[in-house]
Amino acid sequence: INAEYGGYLAKLKPESVGDLDALAEGEGKFTDVKSKEKKNQVDFALWKASKPGEPFWESPWGRGRPGWHIECSAMADSICGGKMDIHSGGEDLLFPHHDNEILQAEGYSNSKQWVNYFIHAGHLSIEGCKMSKSLKNFITIKDALKKNTGRQLRIHFLSHSWRGGLDYSESAMSEAVNTEKYFNDFFLLVKYHQSSLGEGISSFVKLSELELALHAKLQDCQRIVHEALCDSFDTPTAMRTLKTILSDTYSYLSVQKEPNVRLLVQVAVYVTKILSVFGVVTSSDRIGFGSGTDTHSTDEVAMPFVRALSQFRDEVRTSAIQLKAGSILKSCDELRDNVLPELGVRLEDRELGEAAVFKIDDKETLLREKKQRQEELARKEKEKAEKAAAKEKAAKEKLEKGKLSPMEMFRNDLYTAWDETGIPTLDAKGTPITNSQVKKLKKLQLAQDKLHKQYLQHISDLEI
Repeated sequence: INAEYGGYLAKLKPESVGDLDALAEGEGKFTDVKSKEKKNQVDFALWKASKPGEPFWESPWGRGRPGWHIECSAMADSICGGKMDIHSGGEDLLFPHHDNEILQAEGYSNSKQWVNYFIHAGHLSIEGCKMSKSLKNFITIKDALKKNTGRQLRIHFLSHSWRGGLDYSESAMSEAVNTEKYFNDFFLLVKYHQSSLGEGISSFVKLSELELALHAKLQDCQRIVHEALCDSFDTPTAMRTLKTILSDTYSYLSVQKEPNVRLLVQVAVYVTKILSVFGVVTSSDRIGFGSGTDTHSTDEVAMPFVRALSQFRDEVRTSAIQLKAGSILKSCDELRDNVLPELGVRLEDRELGEAAVFKIDDKETLLREKKQRQEELARKEKEKAEKAAAKEKAAKEKLEKGKLSPMEMFRNDLYTAWDETGIPTLDAKGTPITNSQVKKLKKLQLAQDKLHKQYLQHISDLEI
């Protein structure tokens, strides 16, 4: 393609016209941008002569191969025809590759608009560095799924703009895991309250001022999410807005001990719906992530039994606290921490006098959390033991140091004369000790006197 023949060479990025550095970067290191064979330095080849050993095809111009821009234009034209609605690629392909594709395709079809919309995605980086096989930081989806679930990866992707860069790192995925837990805990809490919801007209309660305010916030959330998704699929704003409505709902629950359950359900259903649109929720449940089993029917069957057990435990635990019955309290904790998680039930105690909150949860999740708590407890116990050992060692060293009498501490080869308190008066050469040195020595002796008295008291205590 010769630039002098006319045509718009940079429709997508007009400011790059004549930018030979950008052209060289886009063309690749094996392309001679400043070739003497070109009539204009922005010209590019549609067909290249093959060098010895390279693949080739026969053509009217001799043996050769297509230029890399024409490959894409030709494939797109053969499959999609002379016009496309959406064409996508990485942001590094914007210039010159996609601009050159446009020039070729529109020149071939004699049209003024080959593609209606171009979408250029940002780059993926690993721990802050661009993903590259040469850097050996290349990771596949299959490898990523060994460390995290598909849902957690989707949450991470949704938290970043498709046009911006995306960094895959342990800290970033940890944040995605926490976000997943934040949503899941909310869904389980709403299901807990929903289990106590009655039927008929009596279950519909007039909204209080506090609940009207929450309902208004839900409407704001719905509006902001809709506007965000209409604005170039702004999923980060949508996800932040969903977390905000959850935070607002938690604030409402902190002051409203008997909440309006239908309002909670309304919030949870909307959040579930949007997460379903994003592919984060894949079940057909109205609320929550669901599971591989029929979660809704399982919850309905289990909830009355779990509620009865939880209420019974609340009464036993309250009585045990009042009677200071430690063994019974220990059994209550055993039921909460070890027995129920094995059955897929999460139980959370509240203040004395308030009913515990129970949630039907994923058994594997509960057992994983239990293991993490045990590991954290073991770590703290180990740290406590190490500190105690270090403290004991320091105490022994202090006692050992205190064995020496302050009267004898300076009687060594460094000095040749001492006063009646044991403070040196002459050094090893017979030179008198200066007043400033005497002052320092008395300070050291005073500290040793304190240690020595502590040592003597320790010996006395052992004899008693």
